Amino acid sequence: MARLSALICVHNEEARLAECLARLSFADELVVVLDRCTDGSPAIAKQYGAVLVEGAFPLEGPRRAAGAAAATGDWILEIDADEYVSPELAAEVRAAVASGLGDWRQIPVDNYIGARLVKYGWGGSFGTTSVARLFRRGVKSWGTQRVHPSVKFVGEAGPSLRTPIRHEVDDNISDMLRRLDRYTELRARDLAETGEWPGLGRNAFRGVRRFYKCYVSRQGWREGGWGFLIALMAAIYPLLSVLRMQLEVRGTASMVQDPTAVCAEAVASTSPLA
Repeated sequence: MARLSALICVHNEEARLAECLARLSFADELVVVLDRCTDGSPAIAKQYGAVLVEGAFPLEGPRRAAGAAAATGDWILEIDADEYVSPELAAEVRAAVASGLGDWRQIPVDNYIGARLVKYGWGGSFGTTSVARLFRRGVKSWGTQRVHPSVKFVGEAGPSLRTPIRHEVDDNISDMLRRLDRYTELRARDLAETGEWPGLGRNAFRGVRRFYKCYVSRQGWREGGWGFLIALMAAIYPLLSVLRMQLEVRGTASMVQDPTAVCAEAVASTSPLA
């Protein structure tokens, strides 16, 4: 019978990890990647008998790849600490593994903001309603982007599962804003390294398209203010990422390299008018 490994990557998730692992008890093996954890996450993972992969993984793709390499199951179920698997989904996952159909499976996602289920309007790097998280060992690889790394599969997709993962994506609007801040900072660093960005005008137009896609095409309007906020965040993301790349990432580098800028800053800091 095919074996199933559950893979979880965490950074200081002691508040959520125990419940997440308890809901994965149906798996034959638990693999927990502990990325620079300084809290009680390692002790919790050991309590559940998990295989531990400890280290410093600045990029999400290599972090997930390290966990997948440590897994010994024929199939891998990839779950984050803020995601939960219901008994119904657990049964469907086991049935999918037993059937042997396909090399990977899409799983629907129910996204929660606080206690509210927000079903419509997700997209634009700010949320998704379906993820390819169940796959045969060795068929999935990850890119090196800092935010939502690209994924590649070999083989063929099997039938999508029907029962959703519960994703507690944000607690409130403050969490949404913090996530936007974190995502755009990381995306700006990616853009600065690759040098591949289409410019402000094109990104502004891209933002308009994203807003329309999330709010209209994906029916975010049905969620009221929450749908509007999600569409707004998705629209701002590409434009703000480019601005941060130009003004913060490259701007900081140019200040360090330009001695006149450094001198001007020093004069300003010692001026009685500063």
